[in-house]
Amino acid sequence: MFAEREREARELRRREADWKYIDSLPPRLRAALIFYIETGDLYVAAKIAGLKADEFNELRIKARIPHVN
Repeated sequence: MFAEREREARELRRREADWKYIDSLPPRLRAALIFYIETGDLYVAAKIAGLKADEFNELRIKARIPHVN
């Protein structure tokens, strides 16, 4: 059940993401957003990006990646 929900959340994040915007970003930010899309782990993604969690969350919103619980 948990694995199925994670798969559905990952698919939703992939589908809704603004890939044109993500691809235009510097490698570190792009990698962090892709990590977030695949895992949903905002805190680790923020560390990858070198940003605070709230700063990364703003980047996530700009990239139109939904936050899925």
